[in-house]
Amino acid sequence: MSDRTLYKGFTLIDGSGKAPVENAWFIVEDKKIVDIGQGDEHPAVDESQVVDLSGKTVMPGLINCHVHITMEPVADPFSILSNESDAQTALRSAVNLKKHLKAGTTFFRDLGAPNFIDLDLRDAVKKGMIQGPEFVAAGKCISMTGGHGWSIGKEADGVDEVMKAAREQLKAGADLLKVMATGGVMTPGVEPGSPQLSMEEMRAAVVEAHKVGKKVATHAQGAEGIKNAVLAGVDSVEHGIFLTDEIIELMLERGTYLVPTLAAPYFIVKNGVEAGIPEYAVRKSESVMESHMNSFKKAHKAGVKIAMGTDAGTPFNLHDKAPYELKLMAECGMTPMETIVASTKNAAELLGIDENYGTLEKGKFADFLVLDENPLDNLDTLFNINRVYKLGKLVE
Repeated sequence: MSDRTLYKGFTLIDGSGKAPVENAWFIVEDKKIVDIGQGDEHPAVDESQVVDLSGKTVMPGLINCHVHITMEPVADPFSILSNESDAQTALRSAVNLKKHLKAGTTFFRDLGAPNFIDLDLRDAVKKGMIQGPEFVAAGKCISMTGGHGWSIGKEADGVDEVMKAAREQLKAGADLLKVMATGGVMTPGVEPGSPQLSMEEMRAAVVEAHKVGKKVATHAQGAEGIKNAVLAGVDSVEHGIFLTDEIIELMLERGTYLVPTLAAPYFIVKNGVEAGIPEYAVRKSESVMESHMNSFKKAHKAGVKIAMGTDAGTPFNLHDKAPYELKLMAECGMTPMETIVASTKNAAELLGIDENYGTLEKGKFADFLVLDENPLDNLDTLFNINRVYKLGKLVE
């Protein structure tokens, strides 16, 4: 016999952006919400299966659209990755998975890992072998030879090589592709503003992904590279540090998402070389941080679709601190409700999982957070979550 559990008495923020509902209730059965409503009238269930959440706020679990689960958020994450076996990387990553889940991230998207370790971890979570959020994963990021992320990616030059690299990721079981449109902060010898893969090269990856119903994310920081990626047809721009009015118009026309990852340069600058972060990464972060925040403000004001992502795994960008991204988005002009929608409904839509996740409504999976305070009044309550439920089960 299946368990039917009634949760009642709470303030509901359902993730859709609608006003909170006081004295709400829902019934969870077989991992899903099977009934939902407001008030003291609700279907009868066994008394032992009633959870009274009076005084609490309930919202969907966070969905983080930019994570590197295999990266350890130390001063130089690549120094660890390049000096351990795949088995060590997988075991360490399993610890990171648990951190995400216990801190309220119930689903995420992994955007680049070595040797398909991310795909094995994804499958292990699905099978119940290890505990963590469910996630979708890109396999190896596709970069030009010597381009950003080359050390954990797949190097490819020219349309044919990129097409083959894309097919290799899909063959291995990647849920999406990630292409590198520009240089970046964490790779020595490349600059964040410089274009890397060309529009034609990225278009080859987009065609391969889209013809099998999968999406493409792009690491894109400089204006020329971002424009190339948007024109190539990518589904999301990650970082988007140097956005122009023209690029914003193109993104609006095409429905391209922005995943800002404001936390990534923020924590590099905050900790600096004194914490052991490589000088080149600090220098580059300092040079882009203001532009990054200004680009986010412009995109948000213009109505670009924004989904939350932290780039967890970069220096001091911890696997259990996603709420910092919501706070930074709020500092840059979003309302608290907009930050929550970006972290739930919008994120689920970008990941293509919105049929089952992202909002709390009848028929969707019961991934939800129980909070002591209303995050619309105080986003800091997300750093101290009362309880996390994943697929209807309390996370211990």
